[in-house]
Amino acid sequence: MPIKMLHIPTADGQADAFAAFPDNGERHPGVLMYADGFGIRSVLREMARELARHGYYVLVPNLFYRHGPAPVIELPEHIGEDVRPAVFAQLMPLIEAHTAERVLSDADAYLSFLAAQPEVSAGPVAVTGYCIGGLLATRTAAARPGQVAALAAFHGPVGVDGPDLFSKLTAQVHLGHAEGDMTPEALGELNQALDAAGVGYTSEIYPGTVHGFTMSDTDAFNPAALQRHWDRLLPLLDRTLANS
Repeated sequence: MPIKMLHIPTADGQADAFAAFPDNGERHPGVLMYADGFGIRSVLREMARELARHGYYVLVPNLFYRHGPAPVIELPEHIGEDVRPAVFAQLMPLIEAHTAERVLSDADAYLSFLAAQPEVSAGPVAVTGYCIGGLLATRTAAARPGQVAALAAFHGPVGVDGPDLFSKLTAQVHLGHAEGDMTPEALGELNQALDAAGVGYTSEIYPGTVHGFTMSDTDAFNPAALQRHWDRLLPLLDRTLANS
């Protein structure tokens, strides 16, 4: 599965990115994948390749391109708990600088780029994200309801913007929460807000998980939960993008 390195014009410059897609000369539905806070690295490339193997064009932008090309900071091969605080001390200023205004401006550029690619079929796209990327995916889907048919967010702080964000969603939604992030009571409140907004969704706590459970280069990794993530994500995309 090829990886194509890209530069996407934005209002603030050019975002470096990569795309994974089947190299068969056909057009495929587009998926915008937002990385977790650690950004683009080997595990994200492999996850994009895995999704592309199922017949999708997967675009993964460098969220922090304003601060330099990926990797914006040097990352260890394995992000263990011993190095996590030092890594986040470098990342938090970048995350805090990525304001909601910047998120939506970039989202317009990414979705416009996707729509213009000759390998991407006409029709709606999906947006998925991990950790902080889950929040960015949710904001993107809410801002572009006519273009985004599916939203999936995993161990992301999707509720921090409040219930008004959910009222703008028209996409079909799956939210996969870490047990370490979400109590059953908090899940109930979140799901009530989704119900009140009229969102078509599934939202569940993945048992035995901590924040970051999809990422195989961290101590949080849970192989069973990663498989559960694929078992939820792939049918969602198949239902919503099958006719693209």
